Amino acid sequence: MTRWLSTASKIRNRRVVVTGMGVVSPLGVGLKNSWKSLIDGKSGIKKLDREEYEKLPCRIGGLVPRGNGPTELNIDSHFSKGQLRTMSMATVYALVASEEALNDASWKPVEEKDKEETGVAVGVGMIDLVDVCDTNDALKKGYSKVSPYFVPRILPNMAAGQISIKYGFRGPNHAVSTACATGAHAIGDAFRFVRGGDASLMVCGGAEACISPLAIAAFCRLRALSTSRNESPQEASRPFDNDRDGFVMGEGSAILVLEELEHALERNARIYAEVLGYGLSGDGAHLTAPREDGSGAFLAMRRAMNDACIELGQVSYVNAHATSTPLGDAIEVKAIQSLFCEHSENLMLSSTKGAHGHLLGAAGNLEAVFTVMAIKEGLVPPTINLNHPNCESKINFVRNFARKWEGTSRRIALKNAFGFGGTNASLCIAQYIH
Repeated sequence: MTRWLSTASKIRNRRVVVTGMGVVSPLGVGLKNSWKSLIDGKSGIKKLDREEYEKLPCRIGGLVPRGNGPTELNIDSHFSKGQLRTMSMATVYALVASEEALNDASWKPVEEKDKEETGVAVGVGMIDLVDVCDTNDALKKGYSKVSPYFVPRILPNMAAGQISIKYGFRGPNHAVSTACATGAHAIGDAFRFVRGGDASLMVCGGAEACISPLAIAAFCRLRALSTSRNESPQEASRPFDNDRDGFVMGEGSAILVLEELEHALERNARIYAEVLGYGLSGDGAHLTAPREDGSGAFLAMRRAMNDACIELGQVSYVNAHATSTPLGDAIEVKAIQSLFCEHSENLMLSSTKGAHGHLLGAAGNLEAVFTVMAIKEGLVPPTINLNHPNCESKINFVRNFARKWEGTSRRIALKNAFGFGGTNASLCIAQYIH
């Protein structure tokens, strides 16, 4: 065992498993719909055709499909107009995904004891800038025009708060806002709450709904977004590809139910996978760019594996953060190779952002759901649009088509998520073995 792994001496008595999941994404509404679209190699990225986008360098995005179809979101069927006035669209997405996840987990507690043992950890990466602009315009017309719900709509913790209020959950009520690492940090924190005995069950994940002309313009000014494929949006997000030129902004939510194993077994809950470890790190280097040597990502992954008490050779899949930016994707590959060394040849690597874009604060959690599904189904999702990998690597990129996950006694994966400000998270997730 590697030297740094041998220092892991803390005995874990409480195992944490995934017993429910819900998804609202550009690939469709619902876990099964989104997973099928992903495995089939479909893209949820569309052209932003409103007039306000016409003069912007980027005119594409990963929007949640709206409508009455089986894979679309009909908001009016979930909320009244009065309810919608009190909450942001990110909170709407989180509530819809939470409902599916809790139904999937068969967990709608009635007893106060059960509610007290159920917590929520859901974050939002950034508020909807349109809310702020519209309210500022309203104030110019008069004080009374400002909505009394403006503050609750923009607070990052209100998705978690609304979920707790709706179901009466009285365990930890926690919100994370760490840019693009938000969703992964929320899952990792929830994992620790359950493992540490603060809750028996946690509803966790992230949500994002900030696609607007102002947000697109702002990220364009950072030179972060893809601008070369406005007329072929489904080809724009291309992690690891030599022709990548930036990420595509997406929106949505994904929620997981994490549960203490014995609690899950006692109620005969379905178990998707087990969360083994969680690692965090900071780059301490730059506002938006990771360290060129990949040491921030390296530390997060290493700490997740150390926390999980597993060896390098046991991991066979990494679900990458890779957003389709020229700098970030290459640095993440460098970090993975530095960590796994000779074991890199046995790794499968993919980024599902090619299919759904970058959901910012909801990226790590949506991709964690897809990682859990890969483990459960034994099928690794592809990186679509990956035609010409530009990274000199012995890692096996899963390109354009899903791949069967074979040849291992236990399927174990890492899920990476990195955010502006140099905040990094990595989750170690594994096949459940009784």
